[in-house]
Amino acid sequence: MIKDIMVHLDGSPEDEIRLEYGQAIASADRAHLIGVFTNSLPDLSIAMPLDGGAAAVVQVVSDLEEQARHEGDATARRLTQRLTGLQVASELRRFDETPGTMAIKVAEQARYADLFVTTRPYGAGDEPVWLNLVESVLFGSGRGLMIVPPGRHRQGPVQTVLVAWNGSREAARALSEGLSFIEKAIRVVVLMIGPRTGAEAGSEIKAHLNRHGIAPEIIAVESEGRRVADIVLEEASRVSADLIVMGGYGHTRLREQIFGGATLDMLTLSDRPVLMAH
Repeated sequence: MIKDIMVHLDGSPEDEIRLEYGQAIASADRAHLIGVFTNSLPDLSIAMPLDGGAAAVVQVVSDLEEQARHEGDATARRLTQRLTGLQVASELRRFDETPGTMAIKVAEQARYADLFVTTRPYGAGDEPVWLNLVESVLFGSGRGLMIVPPGRHRQGPVQTVLVAWNGSREAARALSEGLSFIEKAIRVVVLMIGPRTGAEAGSEIKAHLNRHGIAPEIIAVESEGRRVADIVLEEASRVSADLIVMGGYGHTRLREQIFGGATLDMLTLSDRPVLMAH
């Protein structure tokens, strides 16, 4: 059962969407909601010139840092007021860090919660948003992430869950982290993708979920050269899934960036919330 939820906040319009999801989960489970406000500071090491002029750069960076902290104060006050109005137990934790250390700090904090709510990093613009933070929490927290598409407001309670299952360690971690949602769902669909599929393919995962009081539907699909993400999203649309549960990064991040992979595709394309774990 979820008792601590961390919601990423950065002062952007996406805060409201993330809070919608966080508040709904907190209300259903009587959980404590922690808003994690990430206030980025300028990085002196990146700004330092190679041909002198260091003193001038230090002053500029110092001025920018003071401005960032001042603007962060205003945002923190606004977020504190917003959390107070959520009608669930809540608090705000603020981090004033450079981009290089922010992701590490937040991942460490996420270990003290049951779930971390954030926004899909790809697909909202030309550049990914908070990608390092999302990957750092995914790899470094040991917790599940609920990754919400940019601009997608909460549609209602999670009634149908699609579990993308391939028997991997990452899939098992995601299943474990997502059990709170799976056990409460009205409909649970387990999707298996691979060259060898059949009626017997899902017997073990079905038996495991049965012992949790869950009666899943097993759907076995042959990939036939299609991308895994395309199949997952197609089936999620077909069954009207409110949440997709899947493992994150079965291959190295570098390999996915070069050759592509299911995680990278889902972080770019998913049109509905995904609960991911590594």
